[in-house]
Parts: sequence; structure tokens; C-alpha cells
Amino acid sequence: MIVWLDNADTPFPPPEQALEHPDGLLAAGGGLSPQRLLSAYRQGIFPWYNPGEPILWWSPNPRCTIRPTDLHISRSLRKQLLREDYSVTFDRAFVAVIKACAATRSQQSGTWISTEIMAAYTRLHQLGIAHSVEVWRDGSLIGGLYGLGIGSLFFGESMFSRADNASKIAFSYLCVQLQQWQFQLIDCQVYNSHLESLGAGLMPRDEFLGLLACHLDDPEPQTWQFNVNARQVAGKSL
Repeated sequence: MIVWLDNADTPFPPPEQALEHPDGLLAAGGGLSPQRLLSAYRQGIFPWYNPGEPILWWSPNPRCTIRPTDLHISRSLRKQLLREDYSVTFDRAFVAVIKACAATRSQQSGTWISTEIMAAYTRLHQLGIAHSVEVWRDGSLIGGLYGLGIGSLFFGESMFSRADNASKIAFSYLCVQLQQWQFQLIDCQVYNSHLESLGAGLMPRDEFLGLLACHLDDPEPQTWQFNVNARQVAGKSL
């Protein structure tokens, strides 16, 4: 059985107690305060639930992850990256990105990015914990992603595209920037083919938790808010 979190003071159970079916379900309830969310991510746990349901907390095994240095750039993506008709920014439009992610999910099969989720992660952004990458064309937001930066680890949450490969462009620039900052890992949470095409793979939960223990308190970047000037991907100028 999963643990019910009665209030903000109820601790999470160890991730190793998560169910095998459904994979990783660990606990329910507890709210989405910044303190609760930060505690969850630091323990390898994240919320994922549908609107109208209790908050559900997960720690799947294995975990979908990618090291920034393992980014894979396909031939078609490289052609997109070489174009001069887009620009990339970090932390310039967090609210617009999370709203776009919610709208994209809703159009596909319903969204777990509810108003409650958007408010909670926007608060984390205001506290300097949640961050976004934006891709622009002619002044319009065409793609992006958001997630949490803790220590030298990035916990990806969602991405969206309004143009071909726009989310992959955002992810590519994220990986290059994280390489420069010497980040160790990007947590992608749950496997999908889109992430695999970028180089993500599966990692046993115990190995993932070990990396968290080693790198959650690493020095963090002084700022995430900037415009990207140089077109540099995977260590090569474009």
C-alpha cells in the first residue's frame, strides 16, 4: 500500500518502498508547497497526477536520465540548429513556457499540468529553483522546456513545440549550458522515444539515488537568466 501524507510535516517513505505496479507509485496527498516539492526532488520523488485526483508521488525504477555530455544530435536536428531564424533564452518567459506545456499536453491526451501545478512551479521559479529554456522565432515563442536545478542536477518536467524540432533545440541548448556548468545529470523521469532520440536512457533507481546524494549540494550557477549569443551545440560552433 502507498503512504498517505496527512500534512506538510508527514515525511516521504523511502523511494525503495515504491510499488512495482504501477511502477514507482510511492505516496499520495501532502500538498505542493515549495518545501514539500524541494524535499521530494532531493529524494528522487516527483508529483504526477490528473486534475481532480489526490496528489500522487512517484519514484520509478529504472529512471530515465541523460548526462549532458551524452546529448545525441541527429542529422535533421543539426540542420535545424544551423539555421539563423531562431533565438534561445533562459528564464525569460517561465510562465509562458509552463502554460504552453500544459496546452500541448491537453491537446494530445489531457494534461497533468493543472492550474495547481502551474502555480506551484511558478513559485519555485520565483525562488530561483525552477527554470525554463525558450526558443523564439520572429518574436514568438515556438518551443521550450522547464524543470528544476538543484546542485549540479537538472530535473526536467515538460517540453513543448510549436514548430519542427523546437523542443529538441531547447533541450540541446540546455545540455550544452549544463556541460559548461559541469552538471552531472538530467532527470527525465519516465522513458519516451522523444527523449531516447536525444540520448536519454534508463538508470537503476539505486544508482540514480546515489548520484543525487553526491551532487545535490554542489555549487549552483549564479544566474539562469540570459540570452544565448553563440550557437554552440555539443561542443561545436554552429
